[in-house]
Order: sequence, then structure tokens, then C-alpha cells
Amino acid sequence: MTLRNIAIIAHVDHGKTTLVDNLLRQSGLFRENQVVAERALDSNDLERERGITILAKCTSVEWEGARINIVDTPGHADFGGEVERILGMVDGVVLLVDAAEGPMPQTKFVTQKALALGLRPIVVLNKVDKPDAEPDRALDEVFDMFVGLGASDEQLDFPILYASGRAGWAAHEPEGPRENLTPLFETILTHVPAPAQIARRDEPFAMLATTLAADPYVGRILTGRIESGRVKVGDQLKALSREGAEIERFRVTRIFAFRGLETLPIDEAEAGDIVTLAGMAKATVADTLAAPEVATPLPAQPIDPPTLSVTFGINDSPLAGRDGDKVQSRVIRERLMREAETNVAIRVTETPGGEAFEVAGRGELQLGVLIENMRREGFELSISRPRVLMREENGVKLEPIEEVTIDVDDEHTGAVIEKLTGPRRGEIVEMRPSGSGKARIVAHVPSRGLIGYHGEFLTDTRGTGVLNRIFHGWAPWKGPILGRRSGVLISMASGKAVAYALWNLEERGRLFIGPGEDVYEGMIIGEHSRAGDLEVNPLKGKKLTNIRAAGKDDAVQLTPPVRLSLEQAISWIDDDELVEVTPKVIRLRKRHLDSHERKRAARQAEGA
Repeated sequence: MTLRNIAIIAHVDHGKTTLVDNLLRQSGLFRENQVVAERALDSNDLERERGITILAKCTSVEWEGARINIVDTPGHADFGGEVERILGMVDGVVLLVDAAEGPMPQTKFVTQKALALGLRPIVVLNKVDKPDAEPDRALDEVFDMFVGLGASDEQLDFPILYASGRAGWAAHEPEGPRENLTPLFETILTHVPAPAQIARRDEPFAMLATTLAADPYVGRILTGRIESGRVKVGDQLKALSREGAEIERFRVTRIFAFRGLETLPIDEAEAGDIVTLAGMAKATVADTLAAPEVATPLPAQPIDPPTLSVTFGINDSPLAGRDGDKVQSRVIRERLMREAETNVAIRVTETPGGEAFEVAGRGELQLGVLIENMRREGFELSISRPRVLMREENGVKLEPIEEVTIDVDDEHTGAVIEKLTGPRRGEIVEMRPSGSGKARIVAHVPSRGLIGYHGEFLTDTRGTGVLNRIFHGWAPWKGPILGRRSGVLISMASGKAVAYALWNLEERGRLFIGPGEDVYEGMIIGEHSRAGDLEVNPLKGKKLTNIRAAGKDDAVQLTPPVRLSLEQAISWIDDDELVEVTPKVIRLRKRHLDSHERKRAARQAEGA
């Protein structure tokens, strides 16, 4: 059977998972009356809720006697570790670009890695049936991006398709015919080469592990493309590290192949195919699984290092243990170590004393997804403010720089540029009109300067701006960057918040709680309108007497409280504050300080 291995790469929400849905449907995988969930490959609850792909997934379709293995890759930079590894398993890529937005930062990030591997792209301009689509402009931007990334002449001679993934059609011309996805299937078969590994089927077995997972029944499983030879259930193999050291020897207990949306057990697999093996105990991503006579490991792509870390600790607030059942540091440690095993972009280290854990990742969203998953599993945690990881080379202190791409209305460009280049020490790289009264701004900004900026950005642009960011590189330390300018409102009492007290506190700033909610001493209940912290009493009720007032009592009308999401809370807090995360609520609080220390810290803040 003819074999093709391709990956679909695109920016967040450009429609790749929806396109895969229709590829599966039109290949005849489903019955005509079969009910299939929308975005079938997004199997994770968080993926469905947020509309993003978090984990790379494999599937396959059969088309006129050919099997096409398709890899659906994450579209957000924070999960780029998945993308980097997965590209090593394929022989071509389908680059999906929104015809209105054009190539975005994640598109550039993944395309650069694909071009460096020598993969030839197929460009699909998606959503051309939308009113604001500009396929010609988007195509010009794609070509300019390829030239800027150093694409070869062969890679620049790419086929172009115009499509609507949701409507299920693709065509060689913008006008059509708009019938089905047959042109895309045919282009994949003619443009993407067959795996070169097929010619090495008679050599000793070797496979590079690219993704790692754990199955409750068969244990650790590794997925990759077989580079040479054949493998059968029961074969004896060994695992080699990137440096060539032998890690372990094991017997293959199961072989799984991707057939449609299912992962089916098979007895034998051969070079060129993408499969999953079980039976190993120590082997991990970037290791080579090989026959005993193989001595040299396969070359593996290095993974970009983490750039951000937060501290995970136990929830030791007065309200601890009310919502979750997993509150001990031992249980938290076990869960984080399990995550570090299967997610190589996460790094976990224990702090002295073993009560807290430093978790490093690629960005706020990646760490936020981990915290949200643990929260849903019943964990209670306290999370610190994100800290950017520095590097030192030749005595020079370096910090991570991110490339920020912003699409914003012309009237808001001044406020955005002022915030990025002033207190956040960014540099504007490019600014140009993008049509319809909008401008595109590209800037290089220290990662430190972007922590907590998204909320300000939405306020400055009245919610109309779009901000995307991607790791750009390392640069010398830019100097101190001011954190949050406003102080906080801190509860000085424990109990249930009273509406009358909150009504009187509204003039002090934005409130994060409503009446009847539990509060405790040291809990942050709002954002102060001024720079210093302020201790307040949200339990103070109205004094009642038996003397009637001459006028009417004031009616208490409260402004709805601000509810911070998990990512917003983590990026909003300051260094001396924590986010308390439970399965039901998200609270903010000061670190353990007595009343005298809090007042002294507030005075220092006011003096600064």
C-alpha cells in the first residue's frame, strides 16, 4: 500500500482540526448516518472548551489505495515542544493559513522548523468564503515569510489550494469548483514523497521516540516513525540515549497503529510507518529504540528550554481542604513527577524542605493548563507569581525575548506602543497598516515585560486588539521592569463578606468577591485604586438603632465583582502574593505575614 506521512501546522483557530474532521469523513471512515463529535481529534476536555489543540495526535485515512498518516499539531507557542518533535516523523507539511489573518507568529515558528528539516510545504488558504478574506494578500505574506526563513528554491515552488475546512472543500483556484477535498488528497499524494525509510526495511530495526504517554493497562508507551527494519510483538530491543549510552533492554509487549480515530493493536510493523510501542520502563522522548546490534543512536532534535517557572505549594490557607481531597505535598509531588515524565517541555525541581516545587515551562498558558488539569483532579494548590528564567554566557546575564505580533485599531496604536517600549522595555521591529483601519505591530519584548500585560492590553484596546507571542531568542538583561502599579485590598478579618461593607469599599477599588463569600485575614479581596496596599474589613455591618432615620435608608447596589481566570490571576499577582487554587474557587492572598509586617510593607510601597 502506498504510504504518506504529513503534518498539519497552523496558528491557533485557523481551522486545522476542523479540516481533519472533513478529511476523515470524506475518506469514507464514517458511515453516512454516524454521529461524530465536532473536532473529533480534540479529545481533551480543555481542548474542547478552549478551542485549541494542546497535545499532538496521529490519525490516518485511506484514499484510493493509499494510506495517509496525518499528525494534528498544537497551534500555540507554549505547546511548541510537541510540534518540534512531531515534525521529525513526517515527509511533508500542510501549512494552513487563515485567508483573512495571514501567517501569524506560531505559523512562522513551526514553519521555520519544518523548512530547516527540508520538508516541502503545501499551502492551503483556509476560510476563503468569509467576507473579510484576502487570499492574495495572505499568499504574498506566506511567500515573504518563506523567503525570510531561508526556504530553498524547491520549497518556494509550493502548490497552493484555496479551501473552507468547515464547508469541506478545496480547489486550485479561489473561484472553485467548491465540491469536496479531492484536490487536497491528490496534491498530498503527488507532492509529498513516500517515506525514504521504506527502502531500509531489511536493515536492523531502529525508531526515534517522539511522544511519550502512559497507558493504565500496558504502562509506558512511545510513539515514533520506524526509520529502518521491522518489529514484531515479542522482539527484544534496547533503548539508546542521544549520546549513545544504553538505557535499558526490553521486550516489545504491544504494537499499536493509528487507523482512523482508533489505535489498534497489530502484530508487526515496518519502516516508514508511525506506530506506538509498549514494554519499556525507562526510555523516553528523543531516545532511540533499536535492535540489540545497533550501536549508534538516531539524531534527535533538541527541545527549546523552559523560559518561565512558578512555585507549586500546598494550600495552607484557613479554608484549605474544603473543596479538594488531594492536599498533601507528597500527592502533589507524585502528580508533578508524572507530568514531567510525559511532558518533556516541563521541568520539576523540589525546593529545600520538600514542601514546594519549582515547575518550569514554556509559558503562562502551558503552566495554566497543568494547574487547571490538577484542579479538576481534586488538587488544592498555592501558586506563586511566574518568574522568568535567566541564562549566563561569558559572564553576561541573558534573558528570554519574545516576538509579539499585535493587530489593533489605528486609534489604539499609540497606547500600545507607549506601554511596550516604555515600562516594558520592548523594541518595535515593524509597524504597517493591515487594512480596514487596523495596524500590525511587531515588537521584541522581554518575557518579564509581558507578564500581566494581556489584561492591560485588552483595556487599552477596548477589547478589540489581538496579541500573539512567540519565543524569539536570548538577549542581554534589559534592566529592571516595574511590576503591577496598583496595590491590593486585604481583608483584616475572617468570616462571610457583608454587602454593606463591600458597598462602602467600592470607592477604594475593584472588588474580587461578592456578598456572602468566605474571606479570611490576609486574603486579597480587591485591587486598590492607589499604589499602596490597604487593610479593610469586609465584615463590617451597618449599625442598627431603635431610632428611625429621617430619610430613607440607602439601597445597597453593588457592582458585579471582577472574576479573574486562572491565567489572569497568576500573571496579576505580585512577588509577595499567592494564588489559592481549589476545584471550586480561585482566591488571592498575601504570603504569611503578620499584621505589623503587612502594614510596614504597605508603608514602604507608598514611599516607593
